[in-house]
Amino acid sequence: MPDQFDVLAIGNAIVDVIASHEDDFLEGKGIPKGSMRLISAEEAETLYASIGPGREVSGGSAANTTAGIVSLGGRAAFVGRVSDDQLGRVFAHDIRAVGVDYRIPPARNGRPTGQCLIIVTPDAQRTMNTYLGSCQELDESDIDEAAVRAASILYFEGYLWDPPAPIRAIRKATAIARDAGRKVAMTLSDVFCVEGHRADFLGLMDRGEIDILFANENEAKSLFQTDDIDTAIAALDGRVPLAVVTRSEKGAVVVTPGQREAVPVTPAARVLDTTGAGDLFAAGFLTGFTQGRALKDCAVMGTIAAAEVIEHIGARPEADLKARVKALLG
Repeated sequence: MPDQFDVLAIGNAIVDVIASHEDDFLEGKGIPKGSMRLISAEEAETLYASIGPGREVSGGSAANTTAGIVSLGGRAAFVGRVSDDQLGRVFAHDIRAVGVDYRIPPARNGRPTGQCLIIVTPDAQRTMNTYLGSCQELDESDIDEAAVRAASILYFEGYLWDPPAPIRAIRKATAIARDAGRKVAMTLSDVFCVEGHRADFLGLMDRGEIDILFANENEAKSLFQTDDIDTAIAALDGRVPLAVVTRSEKGAVVVTPGQREAVPVTPAARVLDTTGAGDLFAAGFLTGFTQGRALKDCAVMGTIAAAEVIEHIGARPEADLKARVKALLG
């Protein structure tokens, strides 16, 4: 019987509110350009009111990845908590509309749906101000054992590894996946996640609980507390069966025990917004992996998906990624 899903992803269910501003908007509010900050409900309300008209679309790292997988012709499901409010309805509508299987019922009590207020400056840098809200209330009851067993790969984001309840949910899901003989993939998400949970992340790797690890250059260096990317990549060698380190304009490096393979970027027609580039790289790589492609081609699929998403505002693909991959890889 074929798997129902190629990838089942667990992550923060967040609505992105994307607005364009000049640098002085950030300077006037004392917000570091290019940063990713966690903010309170009060600050979220104030900032939301001040950014003016913005584009609202369901986001969140792992959710963006599932949207990319579907655009590439794959089958994806997402697990994340929203509330029964306006933004929660936006999230559920958007992710289902692109073809992702999303079945988690909205919470009728607790905190509002999470939101990420993204300020994009003229140089395409994004500054992310995130109120997690109901995301952090995800718990073990949200994990459907049959759905996890029906997925070729279980994928989760480091952003969610903080409150005890989501951690328990992830541990339950990974135990089910491993019992079912499925692959478990993880993205480190951000340097601040690594700095806060380095011991936990290394523990997951050392216990053999992670089959595929995604990290960008800065996250990999932070994980092993080094300023040298080659040292970080060497430390990953053999720590997990498969690791992929993305390096922005330098492409990506695929690391397997005793081997490294560098893959250049796929050039983008233009760069308007780098939001979601890493999420879409993971989408391309994981889709290629579930199709049985060579690891180098999986990474090329990742660069194709990442190139498309930085060509426009927003972290979800707008072009037919499946067609782009066919044109370049066949």
